[in-house]
Amino acid sequence: MTTLFIADLHLDDSRPQITRLFEAFLAGDDVRRAEALYILGDLVEAWIGDDDDAELPQRIARATRAVRDAGVPVYFIAGNRDFLLGETFARRAGMDLLADGTVHDIQGQATLLMHGDVLCTDDVAYQAVRRQVRTAQWQQQILSMSLDARRAFAAKARQDSQQHTGNSIETIMDVNAAAVAEAMQAAGVTRLIHGHTHRPAIHELQLNGKPAERIVLGDWYTQGSVLRADQERKLLSGLPLP
Repeated sequence: MTTLFIADLHLDDSRPQITRLFEAFLAGDDVRRAEALYILGDLVEAWIGDDDDAELPQRIARATRAVRDAGVPVYFIAGNRDFLLGETFARRAGMDLLADGTVHDIQGQATLLMHGDVLCTDDVAYQAVRRQVRTAQWQQQILSMSLDARRAFAAKARQDSQQHTGNSIETIMDVNAAAVAEAMQAAGVTRLIHGHTHRPAIHELQLNGKPAERIVLGDWYTQGSVLRADQERKLLSGLPLP
């Protein structure tokens, strides 16, 4: 059986065709016959809390719950856009929440699973913001706001993120090789799968003199992107829009 991985869908009302592609993918035989589905962060463009009453979270929950009800486990690791997604929504959506940096046995090989943003250590400004927003105090403050206030805050945060990205050197926003090696060594693995950078590829590297690999998932902006892994191969492929 095949294990499937996706990340960086950035689902948003402004791109309904991507939401429809996501729903069609989850309803298809590829997913329903899989051993498991892993979503490695940034499922949505912005998550404002599990109490969001908008239509999009409800559609997501129906789609993932149907996969779980079909007998396929759905695992989720939060990204930098949906770190406020909690147990309340996860239960409704039939997803198991995993900590960033979880190690799972994938087709017989211990594999480190991450969103990937914590590996971009050269982006010092981003890492400072990341540390702040992951604190319980900051999150409680945001979640105590009204839904309308949170939507406005999320819109401003997206605008600031786009400006930061536009003003940053491209290499700064990619992973740091030393951070990758440190994370893999600490986890005791020779395979890492992550998203975040939107640069899909399978990288071969040496780790303590042993062959290792880092697999980067693609984003879902102009098409879908899926990693299929079985005991014989790993295949990164696109999902064209219908």
